Amino acid sequence: MSALKFTELGKHKYNWLVTGVAGFIGSNILEALLKNNQNVIGIDNFETGHASNLDDVKSIVSDKQWNNFDFYEVDINKYEQVESAFQNIDFVLHQAALGSVPRSINDPIRSNAVNISGFLNVLNISKEKNVKGFIYAASSSTYGDHPALPKKEQNIGSPLSPYAITKYANELYAKIFSEQYGIKTIGLRYFNVFGKRQDPHGAYAAVIPLWIQSVINNKEVFINGDGTTTRDFCYIDNAVEANILAALSLNKINMHAVMNIAFGESNDLNTLFKLIVAILKKNGRSYEMNPTYREFRPGDIKNSLADISKAKELIGYSPAYSLEAGLEESINWYLGG
Repeated sequence: MSALKFTELGKHKYNWLVTGVAGFIGSNILEALLKNNQNVIGIDNFETGHASNLDDVKSIVSDKQWNNFDFYEVDINKYEQVESAFQNIDFVLHQAALGSVPRSINDPIRSNAVNISGFLNVLNISKEKNVKGFIYAASSSTYGDHPALPKKEQNIGSPLSPYAITKYANELYAKIFSEQYGIKTIGLRYFNVFGKRQDPHGAYAAVIPLWIQSVINNKEVFINGDGTTTRDFCYIDNAVEANILAALSLNKINMHAVMNIAFGESNDLNTLFKLIVAILKKNGRSYEMNPTYREFRPGDIKNSLADISKAKELIGYSPAYSLEAGLEESINWYLGG
């Protein structure tokens, strides 16, 4: 995987705070920032993140770059703990959350506590500490039952899960904080982010790592619905690029903005399955089983495709990795390449 390079980071050394730094997206952001010789403070409570992700980053960057990182084992629901991690921070990249629609349906109380109360803690401290900008992980789940494709930021429907409610509440809080307190905020509505360090294990594993692991181990692959459900899959490097570009583009934002982060291409689950099998076959892993179809999952939307023109215009977002290119990179990582 090519290292993401940002011209401005070659000229300036900023202080970044990344929440959820031991998670899938957070650890990839950490890697990119350290490779660009930035100072990073990371917080995580390991509820869904893993120390092994931090070890992986440490093994990739230089010793000098790793020394630019300070880690705090902190729960974002503990206000004073979070506050103690804020030391001359320029930009906050807030990734900490309990993801997963099914998780939120099974435990709406915990999802609300982390995704709304925890979010508000980090946002309020960011305001109190006068950070330059607060960039946060929003979600395509906010579009709910709105039928129009492609998804445009201004057209949202009714939420279909507790998770979707929490992520929309984040946007509302960020907008109000920008208007009332003058803190610049940008919400990045992620569409099905995937890639290295995404956990294939556990009850709430996302579809791509789960299927890659199942095919590698010659286990059954389950498809929810008939396989015609579509998603705009976004490789992790695209999402990492968006976070850093957003922070560096705050001068173009009128206090608050929300934008889609995806590749801008729709693929159905049957196509995804065939791609995974084909790429693994090229890597010497044959898989002869057919997928097993089962009931459509409650709370999920049927079709998804992002209009990414706003992110292109406002922050210069230009996703380099298609679904296929991202799968090539991901499978190489899962195979230990």
